[in-house]
Amino acid sequence: MKLELSPSPDAWMTICEDSRLTPGRGVAALLPDGRQAALFKDRSGRAYAIENRDPFTGAQVLSRGLLGSAGGRPFVASPLLKQRFDLETGKCLDDEEVSVTVYPVRTV
Repeated sequence: MKLELSPSPDAWMTICEDSRLTPGRGVAALLPDGRQAALFKDRSGRAYAIENRDPFTGAQVLSRGLLGSAGGRPFVASPLLKQRFDLETGKCLDDEEVSVTVYPVRTV
């Protein structure tokens, strides 16, 4: 099975085989327009994709963050300053005025 991501409303692109993602760890993918996405699979097997750029530092590091949950919401904590980003909405759990882009993902 392949993991696909939608970088724009009507386009899907294959990222990798679903089996290449390790639950609890992220990977980065380069998008056609030069942006980067951070992909994650949680322990239940659900995949998520968000922007890889940490908005607080500008570094492309969110794929290296730690996964967790707060109030039943899955998040990734930036490896640099530890801000947490909701994997479903992209909102920063530590600063409500900051968010990252969320990309739809599917397994085909």
